Amino acid sequence: MNTLETARYGLNRATIILEEAHRLEERGVWNLAVRRCQESVELALKAILLWAGVEVPRVHDVGPVLRRHQARFAGPFREQIPRLASISRSLRAEREISFYGDEQSGVPPETLYTREDARDALAKAHEVLDACKALIASAEG
Repeated sequence: MNTLETARYGLNRATIILEEAHRLEERGVWNLAVRRCQESVELALKAILLWAGVEVPRVHDVGPVLRRHQARFAGPFREQIPRLASISRSLRAEREISFYGDEQSGVPPETLYTREDARDALAKAHEVLDACKALIASAEG
């Protein structure tokens, strides 16, 4: 399997997970919608890093890796990297809390998130996924 095929599979998984996030938001399970958005962003960014020949670390926020290797990407995508890295970082910060809640205070995750939080995460995840898909589509030419 070549790197383009690997990227396509990764973006497909990211798309499926983002679809799950939409269904969770519609059901009012906002914390899990946020969690799925983070997972979608992580997979999408890892897919394009692999496509670019970058060894991807086993971390949930690959924004710093994306920034470090931005020279490997074409102009339009490269220009988006600061924003994409910022989204990766912000959703990474929600990863555990959206799943486990605030363990120190005993607050469950279901009470920490609102519909607006889920919609914000969905918008960010779509922004990342759309940028990654556009990059791969341009490579397929």
